[in-house]
Amino acid sequence: MSDLASIKAQIGEAFSRGIYPGDWCLVSSREGTEPGLLEEEFGGKLDWRRLDSSFIDQAPDGFGTALSFFSDEAFRFYLPAYLLADLDGKLKQTDVVFALTHGLENNSREERINPRGYGERTWFEHARHKFAMFNADEVKAIVGYLRYKLGTGAITDYEKGHINEALENYWAARAA
Repeated sequence: MSDLASIKAQIGEAFSRGIYPGDWCLVSSREGTEPGLLEEEFGGKLDWRRLDSSFIDQAPDGFGTALSFFSDEAFRFYLPAYLLADLDGKLKQTDVVFALTHGLENNSREERINPRGYGERTWFEHARHKFAMFNADEVKAIVGYLRYKLGTGAITDYEKGHINEALENYWAARAA
């Protein structure tokens, strides 16, 4: 089995028992129009395996920002669809690497999110909270995905730096 096939199988198995969070628990924010659009488009989508790559790449409404607006529960449930679509080279707009590294890399780690709305909370604290939901098998699948991405020529040196920092600052220790 190739490395790619192995990583894809690992993702499929690790996330196979995920539970749909419910239509009421799809978004983490009510600010702006994108959360409402996301709820409309993902409502009733009970099986991440049935989502078309072009749908998730564009959702919601062509913005391709669903990973930024999902609740923690919805992020965990739908993430494998994004991981697999990205590994198949079918995502043009959605940046899965960013969604798994932002806040964990050195540049944003100590940056406060929005002091007026979130006080002293940093991007690192936000990321740790969101990713704390993942179980050991899911974390290992995410680490496998990130390490696979490092080995491809499809990402920039900038992205490689972010992946390496996120692995060092968070993911590798969780996978150990």
